[in-house]
Amino acid sequence: MNIALWIAAGLLAAVSVTGGITKMFVPREKLAALKGGEWTGHASVGFIKTIGILEFLAAVGLILPAVLDIAPFMVLVTAVCWVLLMVGAAIIHVRLGQLRLVAVNLGYVALAAFIAWGRFSLEPFSG
Repeated sequence: MNIALWIAAGLLAAVSVTGGITKMFVPREKLAALKGGEWTGHASVGFIKTIGILEFLAAVGLILPAVLDIAPFMVLVTAVCWVLLMVGAAIIHVRLGQLRLVAVNLGYVALAAFIAWGRFSLEPFSG
């Protein structure tokens, strides 16, 4: 189970770092032109960059605390925060009628919930 949790955390971290860097560095107009990025056309640049920073920090929080053995409980906390972030994203996509993206968000919610549950009860980090 530990290996499955590491794989899930790695996959979610890859998604998170990619989304974070994109939102931090791609101009809003280019994001708004992308399929699924329409919401950025109605959001402030500061909001978009803040979401990008949160996603980037989530990638860090899913991996580094456990690897460095410094506050590894933060992996669980980060996974729970990712669930909340993706629920918010799903709500935005529902409002825009983007049901395919809602399904993607719910997939990320399931992956993050698996990590949170696994690190809380199945394979918690010792220490």
